[in-house]
Amino acid sequence: MELQHFIHEHPLIINEFPGKKMNRYDIKGVIYRKIMPSCTVCGEAIVGSCVCCGQCSFRLHNSCAKLPRELQLPKHDKHLLVLQKKTDRDRGTYKCNYCNLVCQHFFYHCPLCKFVLDVKCASSLQSIIKVEIHNHPLALFRRSISFTCDFCGKKGEDMPCVCALCGIWFHHKCASLPHMVKHMRHKHPLNLTKSLKTDQSERRLCQLCVKKLDTNYGIYYCSSCDYVAHLDCATDEAGRDIIFKGESKDEELIESTSRVGKDKIQIPIEVKHFSHEHDLKLTDELENYEICDGCIQPIFHPFYKCAQCSFFLHKSCVELRLEQQHPLHSHRLALKSRRPLLARCDICELFTNGFTYECKLCQFSLDVSCSMIPEKLTHVGHEHSLILSSTNLDEMCSACNYETKIFRCTKCEFTLDFGCAKLPLTVKHKQHEHFFTLQYTAENDSGEYYCDICEEERDSKFWFYYCDECSFPVHPKCLFGEFLNSKNRDCRNIKFGSTYTSDTHQHPLTLAHKTMDHDSCDKCGQFCNEVAYECATCNSIIQVGGLPNCKTSLMDFAVQQKNIRNVFFQIKAAGIYL
Repeated sequence: MELQHFIHEHPLIINEFPGKKMNRYDIKGVIYRKIMPSCTVCGEAIVGSCVCCGQCSFRLHNSCAKLPRELQLPKHDKHLLVLQKKTDRDRGTYKCNYCNLVCQHFFYHCPLCKFVLDVKCASSLQSIIKVEIHNHPLALFRRSISFTCDFCGKKGEDMPCVCALCGIWFHHKCASLPHMVKHMRHKHPLNLTKSLKTDQSERRLCQLCVKKLDTNYGIYYCSSCDYVAHLDCATDEAGRDIIFKGESKDEELIESTSRVGKDKIQIPIEVKHFSHEHDLKLTDELENYEICDGCIQPIFHPFYKCAQCSFFLHKSCVELRLEQQHPLHSHRLALKSRRPLLARCDICELFTNGFTYECKLCQFSLDVSCSMIPEKLTHVGHEHSLILSSTNLDEMCSACNYETKIFRCTKCEFTLDFGCAKLPLTVKHKQHEHFFTLQYTAENDSGEYYCDICEEERDSKFWFYYCDECSFPVHPKCLFGEFLNSKNRDCRNIKFGSTYTSDTHQHPLTLAHKTMDHDSCDKCGQFCNEVAYECATCNSIIQVGGLPNCKTSLMDFAVQQKNIRNVFFQIKAAGIYL
């Protein structure tokens, strides 16, 4: 059966077969993703039967095929709205007057007063609406009024949905909420609930944004965990759960020789880890102060050691999952070893040469120490529990005044970022004989506070390190920057002393921390004032971003690499393929 639609020149047929995924190829003919066929009118994926053209790629949802050529709405009853397609010749940007989004495909337009309505909003504005949040059908009120939504408690200035039997009002958005959502921050589905009448609403916090939640109105709720979330937080696009098919094949990248312990549990005594060329053996011998090459934290038992070089891994770092999902990123993350180059964590923004979890689809990077911090934590620097906030916006940390991703206090306005959450409680610096202790309040009531390294004024509200023996206060960035230049690089996530081989140098190179007092780079002639390689055999120093080019420091190179990847993914997202 053929039909002639007014928006297409060719006859259309009804395709009863479901829409199937199509392959999209890159320039080399390699499949890089599978896509669903999309509707020409609304741009959404087509799943199920549709109306399509036998001569070209034109396709329509059955519902979009029924859209009228002209439309009259109660909100715009003076003129008719005409269905039209956005073309490349359209210079103006058409923004829907209902949802305030830019129209990308077809839309309804009034040529006299420039009123615009996209087809998705036009389809949703039905006179009678059956919804899941209410037992009765709702009617769309035929004019815009000021009202308070009885479901979310917020005010509205638009056409509400009303129940004629109960006399209650709903936002159109609230009336369309799904009855159940799956959020990446919680292991169980969250169910749409009208209210929790038995609960004291002022005591509850949304578990996603860690802000107050009124349980007298609609929320998303998990009864198994007593987990509550705002409507907007639970349905936020960035938090939508992604289902990954198949299990990660951790065993393919880690081989081991095991023995059976007293509790009959297999204990790997020798492993071949993907991050290192030599075998690693489980050992109890720790002669010196050593750093784990995975998390860049001090080694403690149990741990694995390389017999041929100074490579160490905690048992917990050996057992890290090769893939994981983190609450602050929507894609699956894969465990990587970036040695000898440095990576910068997108959460704490510290450089590291340890393990990182990286996204295969975009440029996101997460160091292992950040990945180990739980979503709910307690810190000795604050008396209340802290919960990870999943809001998209960065917020100010109460401990350092830096704007980034934060943990929020469940009872007060205190916030803490990942970098401050990872600050060690005590630190021993090689240029100071005593230990420094992390302090949360001012050391005295003098009213004047300075850092004894950079000699700049300190804000008494923020955390700092203090040597009680010498009355020696310092900024955390100055202490971990190890008396660097004005850049004050924080190097606490970098393991120095690691040795690498390079095709451009005949001897092994050791990663070292250089200051302005050291010699210049033997390749580019610049002072090695940050991180550099040094060769003990020929007594040479090489400040490198990536061998053999040494005109950029390792840290700046890590930033440049991320910027390059940013540009690449922006090009890919725009649909430009070179």
